[in-house]
Amino acid sequence: MIVTTTNSIEGRKVVDYRGIVVGEAIVGANIVRDFFAGITDIVGGRSGAYESKLQDARDTALRELEERAASKGANAVIGIDLDYEVVGDSMMMVSASGTAVVLD
Repeated sequence: MIVTTTNSIEGRKVVDYRGIVVGEAIVGANIVRDFFAGITDIVGGRSGAYESKLQDARDTALRELEERAASKGANAVIGIDLDYEVVGDSMMMVSASGTAVVLD
């Protein structure tokens, strides 16, 4: 499955549009609150633990997006957009959306 943020694939033609597909993942419990509270403690550095959690959530959202595209008979997803939203007081949602297509 080809997944891309671009609206086309060089050298390939879209022969059928199968609709919008979305994948979501929620990073739970206290990660968001801890992240924002700990910002001042991470001066000039990076938090590997939080980056890892966000990477896991992004991977989950993209995997779900691919599964939904495959269930529609698509072999690619184009125009992917990744969004990050704070949900409630202590969760973050990673959402991936795009257009499922069939390429020649």
